[in-house]
Amino acid sequence: MERTGPPARFSGLLAALSAALLVAGGLAASAPSAAAADTDLARNGGFEAGLDGWSCTGGSGAVVSTPTHGGTSALKATPAGSDNAECSQTVTVKPDSTYTLSAWVQGSYVYLGASGTGTTDVSTWTQSSPGWTQLTTTFKTGAATTSVKIYTHGWYGTPTYYADDLTLVGPGGDPVAIPATPAGLRAGTTTSSSVALSWSGSTGAAGYNVYQGGTKVLSVTGTSATVTGLAASTAYSFQITATNSAGESVKSAAVTATTTAGGGGGGGSGLPTHALVGYLHSSFANGSGYTRMADVPDSWDVIDLAFGEPTSVTSGDIRFSLCPVTECPNVESVAEFKAAIKAKQAAGKKVLISIGGQNGQVQLSTTAARDTFVSSVSKIIDDYGLDGLDIDFEGHSLSLNTGDTDFRNPTTPVIVNLISAVKTLKAKYGDKFVLTMAPETFFVQLGYQYYGSGPWGGQDPRAGAYLPVIHALRDDLTLLHVQDYNSGSIMGLDNQYHSMGGADFHIAMTDMLLTGFPVAGDTTKVFPALRPDQVSVGLPASTQAGNGYTSPGEVNKALNCLTKKTDCGSYATHGTWPGLRGLMTWSINWDRFNNGEFSKNFDAYFGG
Repeated sequence: MERTGPPARFSGLLAALSAALLVAGGLAASAPSAAAADTDLARNGGFEAGLDGWSCTGGSGAVVSTPTHGGTSALKATPAGSDNAECSQTVTVKPDSTYTLSAWVQGSYVYLGASGTGTTDVSTWTQSSPGWTQLTTTFKTGAATTSVKIYTHGWYGTPTYYADDLTLVGPGGDPVAIPATPAGLRAGTTTSSSVALSWSGSTGAAGYNVYQGGTKVLSVTGTSATVTGLAASTAYSFQITATNSAGESVKSAAVTATTTAGGGGGGGSGLPTHALVGYLHSSFANGSGYTRMADVPDSWDVIDLAFGEPTSVTSGDIRFSLCPVTECPNVESVAEFKAAIKAKQAAGKKVLISIGGQNGQVQLSTTAARDTFVSSVSKIIDDYGLDGLDIDFEGHSLSLNTGDTDFRNPTTPVIVNLISAVKTLKAKYGDKFVLTMAPETFFVQLGYQYYGSGPWGGQDPRAGAYLPVIHALRDDLTLLHVQDYNSGSIMGLDNQYHSMGGADFHIAMTDMLLTGFPVAGDTTKVFPALRPDQVSVGLPASTQAGNGYTSPGEVNKALNCLTKKTDCGSYATHGTWPGLRGLMTWSINWDRFNNGEFSKNFDAYFGG
């Protein structure tokens, strides 16, 4: 979070982690004639149905009416930065069979190829084609190959390219059969509002649907799911089906589970079902103006006081004070501030101290700093009568030492000591203690690709560095609201890059948190999904508040996709989460400066 306007910060860090590897394709070859029984297996190869069947990296693809080679439409794709504008689809094929891949292309450095063939992957390309040129290549599938990826792409830093009339001619793959009904459905951990389910995989399944009382409530790709938004002390019946492109299996045998009577973990039971979180500039002024605690609108359910900051980077000694009157002429007195906090709490609001921010670097590199952190944060909480703590460590506060490669068992002192300090605070204040975190995407979702300095060194040691903290504290965590702003492009679970500013970025980034993901691509080290009630989406309140401003219409599209699976665009989520907790923004001050656009939209969407 920033004291001032938006710096363009982590996009350069992300770009530094990526390197382009130029792989030259072979020259176009003359294709043998297809056998009489061969057919064109490519779906929508003329792009007459838009991008149906195609997936393009980074939102790079579009369909245009001119120029075209045949029909009324063609593909237009533009490389940008580290994205080569690849558009691809997966096609079902037969093992030990020969296929001919062909397309008409226009532009410079346009590639056509196939991967996952089971033998030798192929590609062909043209260096320069001002008019339509046909590219053609052939390949043979391996003995066990049943699908291949076909693709076209440009090259880094080159202009827009066009493609049309793409065909893949060869024997059609065997018809896909509807998968068998999943077996072994069982209920696991229950809370007052959720039930964890797991089951055995079904051969040929691409995904699974979860039914509650006969109504579909979730769609997932793995063999486990957590159903949320349930009532306490209530019995529920669940069934599972398996799905693929051929259809859906018969429902499994039902299993019954009863939710517990207690509140949710991590202090979350004190929050409304859908909560609005905002940061209040309490210790400084900027262009948004100072807002007194008593003047914070009722829309805000969690108010994070920005910021508690250390006396030095490594001291662990956190201090908080109200904005000086010379900086904030309308600042209230400390007594008025404390009284206003009590009034907010009486109205059901939570008020937290947020530690860190853009300027407040905190490195608990020693046990002495850890202990000082606990005592100084406790003093702030006690002095102001606060409900808990928000961790907003940014910059160089968290990084991983070389060789610290498993987020489940961290060894880096600044990570280990922070976890220990927060657990101590949680134990001191008990179940009502509210714990939230506001990391940037660089420290969380980037961990899908890169973790720390990597197995060979050379990566930014901060990549994914929040993951061990989140994981160790997940049972104590009330809310995680990753900052989906001031971010470079991040790879989602679809292995495509997503850029901030629209619904797609928030959908992809939030889906990663609610689905889980292998850290640094290692399937033996999977970061488990968080509960939907633990997750809020972080956005800037206005164009002045941070890079990545998202209009209310796009915010609502993201919420529709995540909670209702509508308005999802090209990204396919791995579930539907009506229990998503809500939204976070930087900041309450900037929202007031922008006539309350962010909070008014939240209230209208959730009926506040």
